Amino acid sequence: MKKIIMALLGLLPILGFAQKTFTIEGQIKHLSEPAKIYLDYMVGDDNYSDSTTTANGKFKFEGIANDEPGAARMIVDYTGQSKSYGATFGTTTYFYVAEESIKMEADTTMENVKYYNSPVNDQYNAYVDAIGGTVMQLADKMNKLFAAATPEQQKDPEFKVEMDKKYKALMEEHQRKQIEFARENPNSYFSIVALRDGTGQDFDVVETQALYDNLSEEVKNTMPGKAFVLRLQAAQTTSIGDIAPDFTQDDVDDNPVSLSDYRGKYVLIDFWASWCHPCRGENPNLVKAYDKYADNGFDILGISLDDERTKQAWFKAIETDGLTWTNVSDLKGWNNQAAQLYGVRAVPTNYLIDPKGKIVAKNLRGEELNKKLAELFD
Repeated sequence: MKKIIMALLGLLPILGFAQKTFTIEGQIKHLSEPAKIYLDYMVGDDNYSDSTTTANGKFKFEGIANDEPGAARMIVDYTGQSKSYGATFGTTTYFYVAEESIKMEADTTMENVKYYNSPVNDQYNAYVDAIGGTVMQLADKMNKLFAAATPEQQKDPEFKVEMDKKYKALMEEHQRKQIEFARENPNSYFSIVALRDGTGQDFDVVETQALYDNLSEEVKNTMPGKAFVLRLQAAQTTSIGDIAPDFTQDDVDDNPVSLSDYRGKYVLIDFWASWCHPCRGENPNLVKAYDKYADNGFDILGISLDDERTKQAWFKAIETDGLTWTNVSDLKGWNNQAAQLYGVRAVPTNYLIDPKGKIVAKNLRGEELNKKLAELFD
């Protein structure tokens, strides 16, 4: 009997750690060598990548799954050169992976993929239809409109302004439909996705809290549901007039730096990353502002959303862009604790803090930042 019990106990670790998995079997018609297919997907907060070649257009992927759906994308590079080449010149489709055996079919491109045996993607596609397409599809629509214009129109500043207005109107309508979906589908996993993506950096806390409260408990207890609570909490403590929440992170020399160290100065806390092109584009303006007003009691504290993989790129960007002020990071990417504390959803994002630690402005860039600093110091 003891031998039987010990044998059963020996099985427990194996049974306890049995992983959920997914499989994807697909066929892309008329696809031939040397084409290569790349898969990126998320399991919880972890990112995974895989790639495969095809045989007569057929391919297969296997991977680990989670209790919740994980966002995924599939890139086809028809030349077999690289993922980045395929992302630019090939075709891409976005979907979700779960504990399923997914069947996929597509024509030569990935623009009209059909999914079989995948309830998760049935729900996701219904959500995408309800909101009028994905952000990437809407951006592609605007790119095609611009490409269809004459060369003279494309060079015309007024035409560019008009196209920008159309794009902004398109995105505002897209966000409105996302919020509407979240309101009307409280039991859908994609309602929290809609609420998360349809809520910008600045939002009405009371209205958004009501939308969140309307969701089912099951949806609230998902990972994006729990993360959204942190955004609501951050919004309640980072409005203009609030005392800026304190935090401590290490600088490039591993020395701890706290926001409270800057009391007595105006400090711009700047959330950025080495891989963020708009951030890098704004850095020269920050350098000019810092050089002009540093002696007057103005400082900048950079918080990077780089991670361990891009740590050296972060160091290089600081040097290349001439950022002589203090830069800190916990190297956790989008999970940076200071970024979560401030509800940061995009970079660049910044907050101007007064000498008493109070938030006096948000997202000042370019001429807006220069004007505000001139008001304070000139």
